[in-house]
Amino acid sequence: MRSHKTVFKRYFFLALGAAACATVILPEIAAAQSYSTGGMRAPSVNMGSVGPRAPEFRMPRTYSTQSFSTPESKPRQKPKTRSLKPDESKAPEPAAQTAQRRSGGTPPANERRFVPNEVVIEVDGRPSTQAVDALAQRHRLTRVESQTFELTGTTMFRWTIPDGRSVRQVIRGLEADRSVRSVQPNYQYQLQQTAHAYGDPAQYALGKLRLAEAHNLTKGDRILVAVIDSGIDASHPELAGVIADSFNSVGGGGEPHTHGTGIAGTIAAHSRLMGVAPRAKILAVRAFDPSGSGAQGTTFSILRGLEWAVTKGARVINMSFAGPQDPALSRALAGAHKKGVALIAAAGNAGPKSPPLYPAADPNVIAVTATDAEDKLFRAANRGNHVAVSAPGVDILVPSPGAGYQVTSGTSFASAHVSGIAALVLERDPGLSPDGLRRVLLSSAKDLGPKGRDKDFGMGLADAYRAVVSADGKNEAISSNDADAR
Repeated sequence: MRSHKTVFKRYFFLALGAAACATVILPEIAAAQSYSTGGMRAPSVNMGSVGPRAPEFRMPRTYSTQSFSTPESKPRQKPKTRSLKPDESKAPEPAAQTAQRRSGGTPPANERRFVPNEVVIEVDGRPSTQAVDALAQRHRLTRVESQTFELTGTTMFRWTIPDGRSVRQVIRGLEADRSVRSVQPNYQYQLQQTAHAYGDPAQYALGKLRLAEAHNLTKGDRILVAVIDSGIDASHPELAGVIADSFNSVGGGGEPHTHGTGIAGTIAAHSRLMGVAPRAKILAVRAFDPSGSGAQGTTFSILRGLEWAVTKGARVINMSFAGPQDPALSRALAGAHKKGVALIAAAGNAGPKSPPLYPAADPNVIAVTATDAEDKLFRAANRGNHVAVSAPGVDILVPSPGAGYQVTSGTSFASAHVSGIAALVLERDPGLSPDGLRRVLLSSAKDLGPKGRDKDFGMGLADAYRAVVSADGKNEAISSNDADAR
């Protein structure tokens, strides 16, 4: 039997060892927690029940210039609440010193697709007139227009540079201003249409897309498709009763234009021609002004049109234009996607050696390339891994202003075909998300080119009938002929 002295010695040295561990280890842990990670708050440390209860170490709450912090890690014991200090009891008010910064907006050295004497500035919330005037005075700029965008929760300003300074120089100065959330050029975009001839060939796209079969099931009844484009001739017989509402984001009167009228007709014509979704409704957004043989739009005009279309309840937005990567537009597209809007865009007509064009290359957008009557790729089409699907876009018969018609080519019209298919699918399955719609369009496409998805055709030629059936909850049987068509 052990003596009381032996037991006492054992417990004495055990207690002494535990205290020594707490003394040596805890300062090391506390030191390790003192490293800052870009303003994130360091986690608390609790040694639990090892030896004598160690004190709980908490690092002070810190914020980076982005006001970003991570939640505290929970201790092993019952969680304890911690009251905030008076200056932490609410988020900081938007102010010149606390604007959340974005990545740099200076365009690459070889980028020239922007208005040469304008910049687009983004600020948090709704700044006061005094703050805006002070910003203009500091940077010697003249305000042209502004708008608050719900898609991003910010206000965008379009400014001119009146004294001949370069866009890059002005952007560098604005990036150092802490009241500015982001700044960039006012990028320019081009509609994706090639020169056209007039004539009356058969509408081969109807058979390629299997629209007769699809229209037995759905015609896109009352689905709102926004067309961000040039002016649309709403009086054209093919578009009678099609335009649900319209918005002019570039100002001025504006005559109807061949491109916008042709895109709207590709989607919803219903007289001599047959559109992909003849019962859909068009939200006409004039964001492009005619310029020579084409039309041109800018970051600001497109952003205004996009915001309006989402506010009006568009389920699909067709964007048959292309241009440079645009941070402000990318954020707005992400906001529209989050709200359940399907975004579809032309891959571009810059040829196989061109880098990816936007908005088609944006991850929230379905990029569409063009094929001809023999399922061959449109020679001027862009290529890339972002290309999702193909559709007819060569020698397409579409309406033109003044009750006329035109035969035209370009990835613009391939995009419009797929936007029409999206309307058919959404009438059949109104609850389908943008990502769900993408899966339906890609999984139902007819493979072209190398087996599987490729950089030329994407997943292949869009198939309206298979897309509608695959999205349908009633599970209509697909015939053996349909399987052969695959």
